[in-house]
Amino acid sequence: MTDYTNSGSKDTRSGFGEAMQELGRTNPDVVVLCADLTPSMKLESFAREFPERFIQTGIAEANMICIAAGLTIGGKIPFTGTFANFSTGRVYDQIRQSVAYSGKNVKICASHAGITLGEDGATHQNMEDIGMMKMLPDMTVINPCDFNQTKAATLAVSHHNGPVYLRFGRPKVPNFTPAGQTFEIGKALLLSEGRDVSIFATGHLVWKALEACRLLEQEGISSEVINIHTIKPLDEEAVIASVRRTGCAVTAEEHERNGGLGDSIAQLLVRKYPVPIEMVAVDDSFGESGTPEELLKKFGLDTPDVVNAVKAVLARKRS
Repeated sequence: MTDYTNSGSKDTRSGFGEAMQELGRTNPDVVVLCADLTPSMKLESFAREFPERFIQTGIAEANMICIAAGLTIGGKIPFTGTFANFSTGRVYDQIRQSVAYSGKNVKICASHAGITLGEDGATHQNMEDIGMMKMLPDMTVINPCDFNQTKAATLAVSHHNGPVYLRFGRPKVPNFTPAGQTFEIGKALLLSEGRDVSIFATGHLVWKALEACRLLEQEGISSEVINIHTIKPLDEEAVIASVRRTGCAVTAEEHERNGGLGDSIAQLLVRKYPVPIEMVAVDDSFGESGTPEELLKKFGLDTPDVVNAVKAVLARKRS
């Protein structure tokens, strides 16, 4: 497998913040709206440098989405920023009606997603957001894996015409993809070629999948690891091509099993190329307070869980 090296742990939300400052300097149509979480969203630099293009809405997320939708009519490219729980659940009606149904060019940017939000607990740990957003017609859903990819994804969505949900996180995680990379929406990335099993991972669990791949290699199991950074539109061609080579699949995500990446891939495979599949995801449960690593272990989202899922699907493949 390709040796992806951790160049130092960084939080993905900082990749978003760095990209927004760059966009502020290069695209005068970019406007940022934030719901009273400027430091947490890493938007202080944008707010200081471009105060005329920064709107602090306060704790009024529904208003923030509606203002953003209105700004698109004048040709602006609004990026909204708050936690994933508030970016989706609290404002679903406004996103559905004013953004998705209306086809508005709003970029809904959500930090603190998933279980790795950590100590803030279950009320803030949104693990349903991917499902909620991917069900909206014409909504693009992106979940990058590290700092570098989050920065690249943020830059890329500014050029995409249409609503986007961009999901990233709070904790520092390994930064292992190339700096200055070009991000192609809807194009999966093959990180490791393999012959025995396809591992489709997204977000923070891409690194866990690579760790699992290294461990499995020591046992003579050849794993193909694919980074599905864009959950919608799904790169169906890449998924089918991989399972044709390996004959089985594992999905890994920091999200509920219902409605997430595994759900999308299972729907595709059952229609076009049925193979055994196992899913590493949260099993119909809310989260709880704890450190990110403690929670990943408790909810079955750690490296050993990916390894065990691979072994389970291989047993089914051989039976």
